[in-house]
Amino acid sequence: MTFKIFSAATAAALLAVGALAPSAAATASKDEAANQQAFSFGVIGDIPYGEAEIAKFPSRIQDINADRSLDFVAHVGDIKNGSSVCSDEYFEHIRAEFDTFEHPLVYTPGDNEWVDCHRGNNGAYNPLERLDKLREVFFDVPGKTLGATMPVKSQEELGLPENVRFTRNRVAFSVVNIQGSNNSLQPWSGIGETAVTPEQQAEVDHRTKAVLEQVRDTFSDAARRDDRAVVLMTQADMFDPSLLAAASANPASVSGFREIIAAIVEETNRFDGPVYLINGDSHVYAENQPLAEGSPWLDIYGQEAADDLQRITVDGSANATNYVRFTVAANNAAGPGTLSWEKVPFRQ
Repeated sequence: MTFKIFSAATAAALLAVGALAPSAAATASKDEAANQQAFSFGVIGDIPYGEAEIAKFPSRIQDINADRSLDFVAHVGDIKNGSSVCSDEYFEHIRAEFDTFEHPLVYTPGDNEWVDCHRGNNGAYNPLERLDKLREVFFDVPGKTLGATMPVKSQEELGLPENVRFTRNRVAFSVVNIQGSNNSLQPWSGIGETAVTPEQQAEVDHRTKAVLEQVRDTFSDAARRDDRAVVLMTQADMFDPSLLAAASANPASVSGFREIIAAIVEETNRFDGPVYLINGDSHVYAENQPLAEGSPWLDIYGQEAADDLQRITVDGSANATNYVRFTVAANNAAGPGTLSWEKVPFRQ
């Protein structure tokens, strides 16, 4: 009898716990979902530049690691300055540093680590050989980020594992290999070339075609999913203020960007939402609408206005004393306020 009474009491208790459990689980699930609606990510670029910054780089990474609000981090290229050697040893050193990121790290190469490596003080390398080495060192596991693992869709099948895209809470991200030095169309003078070589042109043509494909696929998928915004990331500053006078006098000086800009304008104007272009390259923080009505870049690129395109350039080189933290608003927010951002100073 005692056993039966105990069993009944136990059963009643278990039923009571069971009745409460779904409610508690549902509450936790709702809280978790609410917390996941908004998220943040960090962006750096053109870092580390020179011996002093190389020495500080581990502490820079630790500062970013300490920001637990970040879902992921992006490095928009240039892991060295333009007058230092593009050695295997240096690439391996930076890869080891990248491996200490505790957030997923998305990295797109900059021109200083391959395009400009033909320079004598860079080691007089063939840039295409350096690009192959970068892919071997930094993109040895295509489809996954550096640092903590986050799956991404890459263009590995086209030979460009560095081009990746992913989606987070109805925001589409697309990271593409677009280079300074007119998208790698400047002659490799450091190894004796006075004009663009056939192999150089072939690489530019192939990479540009792949970039255009990824950009268009990004917007197409974003529209199909009813995404709120598109974020493009690249190393090259295709609206570098210091290039404006030269490009005005000689539009051919930005010829390597022309097709890409045309595609971005077309897709931005077709997409029902804001588009954000995040880049490095020019080293000075900026935020503007480079293709808004009245912009001088409209004549240079021969394009119609794209008022919904917002560009953010991150600080680099001697100005790389901060990272930019972007915050994506909760899932029910849309329009220009989908993304907000602020500079976060490093501690030293």
